[in-house]
Amino acid sequence: MMTITQQIIIIASVVIGTLLTRFLPFMIFKPDKPTPSYIKYLGYVLPPAVFGLLVVYSLKNVSLTSLDGFVPELLAIGLIIVLHYWKRSMLLSIAGGTVFYMFLVQGVF
Repeated sequence: MMTITQQIIIIASVVIGTLLTRFLPFMIFKPDKPTPSYIKYLGYVLPPAVFGLLVVYSLKNVSLTSLDGFVPELLAIGLIIVLHYWKRSMLLSIAGGTVFYMFLVQGVF
């Protein structure tokens, strides 16, 4: 069990870290100067890289030895792809795939 002092220190650390990450880019990159090209490059390549890492992390424990081990994941990935190409909405794709996967795991398999 944490003491009140430890709880306050943790909350303060989280608040300071959040504020720092929110305001630091605006302090470093002034509006009157152009954004450096490497920052633009990172803004272009990091989002797909993060999603790639999430896919690998999500599928790292999938077992291909039984149908219960990979069919729900395969069907959910298929639905995510269909939803994304149909509506072009990342939120809908992620939410729809998650709900469908949970339905499959809890109710079907």
